[in-house]
Amino acid sequence: MSDEEDFAALFEASERASVARGRARSQVGDEVSGRIVSIGRDTVFVDLGGKAEGSLDRGQVEHEGELQVKVGDEITARIAGNEGGVFTLRMKIARRTRGREATDVETELSTAATLGLPVEGLVTEVVKGGLSVMVSGIRGFCPASQIDTRFVEKLDMFVGQRLSFRVTKFEPGRHANLVLSRRALLEEERAALAAKTREQLKVGAVLRGTVVGFKPFGAFVDLGGLEGMLHVSELGFTRVAKPEDVLHIGQDVEVAVLSITPADKGERIALSLKALATDPWPEAVERLTPGSRVSGTITRLQNFGAFVEVAPGVEGLAHVSELGAEKRISHPREVVSVGQKVEATVLSVDPERRRLALTLAPQEEASAEDTAQGLENAPIRLGTLGDIAKIRRPGLHES
Repeated sequence: MSDEEDFAALFEASERASVARGRARSQVGDEVSGRIVSIGRDTVFVDLGGKAEGSLDRGQVEHEGELQVKVGDEITARIAGNEGGVFTLRMKIARRTRGREATDVETELSTAATLGLPVEGLVTEVVKGGLSVMVSGIRGFCPASQIDTRFVEKLDMFVGQRLSFRVTKFEPGRHANLVLSRRALLEEERAALAAKTREQLKVGAVLRGTVVGFKPFGAFVDLGGLEGMLHVSELGFTRVAKPEDVLHIGQDVEVAVLSITPADKGERIALSLKALATDPWPEAVERLTPGSRVSGTITRLQNFGAFVEVAPGVEGLAHVSELGAEKRISHPREVVSVGQKVEATVLSVDPERRRLALTLAPQEEASAEDTAQGLENAPIRLGTLGDIAKIRRPGLHES
């Protein structure tokens, strides 16, 4: 093969690669510019550069039967599809008069509604049932249920923002009826993200997510197109009353996947922070021995006793019989309260069952030294009548 043939082959390959790159970069919904190269009876062909071609329905460039463009004109259009490597285009034509400009906007909105193309709008105010949105000078309405994938209590947070919407309904006219949905776009984006997340999703996997909502029983975490539930019992080894006590909306968290319920059974993903935390029990067992004294805080009360947190994530139970100091009580609240700081003595430790028995009763045993000291400081007494009688009776102490 000659050098000329080699060059020709390389040039052709380069051209094909250029076309392929151009097609790969352009997607449905993208805005592209090109030059009209031919006009047929029904179709207008457009050179988009890089050997990419587009076709445009002739009706798109006619007004009242009159052709508005000619060969060589530069136009801007939006990609509506890809048929055999040739892009199907939709466009709007620039008009000079105010009335015709409005017609162009209506044409574009009608096309967006038909093809499902996104439009951009400015949220101007909160109205009954949703939001008012201005799209190219036409006032539209986005229902509250369509502004996000989750319920939004305060819609005024969107006022002043420029957002993308899907046109769900458009009726042109002097009082145009334009209905929009942002949720539709978000759900499409989430579906694409979900596909990538599912590639990593398996029991035991550690993923990053964002806290997006709360319920009394736990927190919802967005893993990227998929939501998982972080139950309140899986927030850590320390007992938590409600998830808001340790998490906040928008917080980034690293979680472990505990279980996955298939989609056909109502997809549910159970997550855990606790699985990634260090278990405090092994360390606690080393220093918590029967008879040792510990400080703690009353965390909750039950009929049978009071729970005392003696270390982060380590709770012990002081039975109701160990609270009254020989005084019979019917409920722990008679002598202690939640949040109270207490001193306790360890009665027993069961590492396997993770149980710790405590007593709040004061220690009654005294050391020999304390006893001797007490005798030295005891007051002198004359004794009882019986003691005196024993002393005076003759022969009482004689052998």
